Amino acid sequence: MNESLLVNDSSVSPVAGEAVSWMDIEAPEHNGSLDFSTAPLAFPINPWHIMLCLSGTVIACENAIVVAIIFYTPTLRTPMFVLIGSLATADLLAGMGLILNFVFQYVISSETISLITIGFLVTSFTASISSLLAITVDRYFSLYNALTYFSEKTVQYVHLMLLGTWGVSLFLGLLPVLGWNCLEEPASCSIVRPLTQSNITLLATSFFAIFILMLTLYFKICKIVCHHAHQIALQQHFFTTSHYVATKKGISTLAIILGTFGASWLPFAIYCLVGKREYPQVYTYATLLPATYNSMINPIIYAYRNTEIQRSIYMLLCGCFQANKAYRSRSPSEV
Repeated sequence: MNESLLVNDSSVSPVAGEAVSWMDIEAPEHNGSLDFSTAPLAFPINPWHIMLCLSGTVIACENAIVVAIIFYTPTLRTPMFVLIGSLATADLLAGMGLILNFVFQYVISSETISLITIGFLVTSFTASISSLLAITVDRYFSLYNALTYFSEKTVQYVHLMLLGTWGVSLFLGLLPVLGWNCLEEPASCSIVRPLTQSNITLLATSFFAIFILMLTLYFKICKIVCHHAHQIALQQHFFTTSHYVATKKGISTLAIILGTFGASWLPFAIYCLVGKREYPQVYTYATLLPATYNSMINPIIYAYRNTEIQRSIYMLLCGCFQANKAYRSRSPSEV
């Protein structure tokens, strides 16, 4: 659901003969959208671009470790880790896309390259958000169908979710490349050029649909967790402190997951719907940058907190592992 990344400054006039940098200043009437440029920058490097590039670098490094750990660890082949690997791969590509976006803005001036880059970013961020939904669905089924979760059927539906996640993401990313862009009709541009207003509205609406579905599923997960805790309390004739703490911790974790996701993406998604290309550029950057932070936080929430991934990291970094330290494989509902 994302973006081309350079500020337009209507106070700067084009200078003939100078190299163009994509997604910059086009004309005074388009000063509110991230777009291509036929004019030089007022400053050598846009500070917003530096922050986005730094964000992409951190995102790429964090998720590259997760992808490598899952890929090279044979024990991390369960459906839960496959979905976490999909999320990490999508975020890794998003981080690389932000880095390439920065490089291409100041090195290559090509509309073709810019379309490919925006398509790459749309695909990777859409896959990231869709992978979060897939993980939520997996967590729900691990609780709702706990007795049959570890079966061949689970592997099949996980593969179907991955196929749908990446298929839809690739399709949405190809739309601007295949012609659904505003390069020939500047009046149809959105706050993120070269995406049209109808294109970015589709992406924002899709995000809201996924967010509402995740809210619904996590609400059901909370009900199941509380019901399980109540059943245990009835069996033991009292609600122990450990059960209360575990239940409270589980609900707090779900709140953190949803809160982080919403705080990162909601401002940008809302601005995609209400923002106009004439609005000041700073609004777009101020909502876009926090959205990228979600890909920075994802590996911390979904991967680095997992005991088995922690063990693999210790083995990778230390080359040793304390055999007497017990580790227990956890279900998706515990991650």
